[in-house]
This record gives sequence, C-alpha cells and structure tokens, in this order.
Amino acid sequence: MDWDALFQAASTAALIAWAALILLPRWAMLIGTLRYGLLGALALLYVTLIFGYFFTVEGGGFNSITEVRALFASDAVLIAGWVHYLAFDLFVGLWIAERTDAMCLSRLVQAPILAATFMFGPLGLLLFYAILAAGRLSRRAASTAL
Repeated sequence: MDWDALFQAASTAALIAWAALILLPRWAMLIGTLRYGLLGALALLYVTLIFGYFFTVEGGGFNSITEVRALFASDAVLIAGWVHYLAFDLFVGLWIAERTDAMCLSRLVQAPILAATFMFGPLGLLLFYAILAAGRLSRRAASTAL
C-alpha cells in the first residue's frame, strides 16, 4: 500500500470539500454529497484501516501514551487517525454551516469559523458556541430592556 498516496488523496478530498462548503452555495445536493458521499467514503476508509491494521500493532492500545504512540508508529493506523480527524471535523463543519445558515449569519462571519474548524477542529466549534452565546445574551438583554 502506498501510504503517502492514500494520505494525500484523503487530505485533498477533505480540502476540496471544505473549499466547497465555505465558498459555494449550499445547495441540498452539495450538502448531501459531502455528508453521504465524502463523509461516507472517509468513514469506510477509517473502518477498513482500523479493522485491517489496528489489532496487528504490537503494544498498541489506548491505556497509556506509550500504547497510543505504538499505534501511531504504524502508517496504516496513523492514516486511520488522520482520516478520523478529517471526517469528524467535516461533520462538525457541516453542522455549523447548516446551523449558521438557519440563523441567517453572514457567510463572511461563517467563513473564519469554518476555516478554524477545518484547521483546528474544536477551536471552530468553540467560536460557533461563542456566537450562539453572544446571540442569546443579546436577545436576553434586549428583552429585559423593554
């Protein structure tokens, strides 16, 4: 198996998906293709790598940093971990995009939140939660001012 090529293919697919999510109109077909097509493919790749290689790594597991380090010494399991990040970050990004669209939040405000989710996962989610909290505080302040 050419692990570098597999890593590059998964990373490129995710980059294209994120560019589409941030820059293109969010037609139902685009969201469906990303959600069920690409996320499904990434999930299938992850499961294939995990069931094919995870249990073959001597000394690997989740009970200590040493065991996790042993897992990631395997290129197959390392790529599985990377694909795990790609899939879950994109899933969260799709969820944020749909929620912010429903809130009528400007795409200019959404873009940095989605970019942060793409690059740093939980940071983007935290920014989204901050936007939600600010909106709730603003609505609460407005309702008590009456």
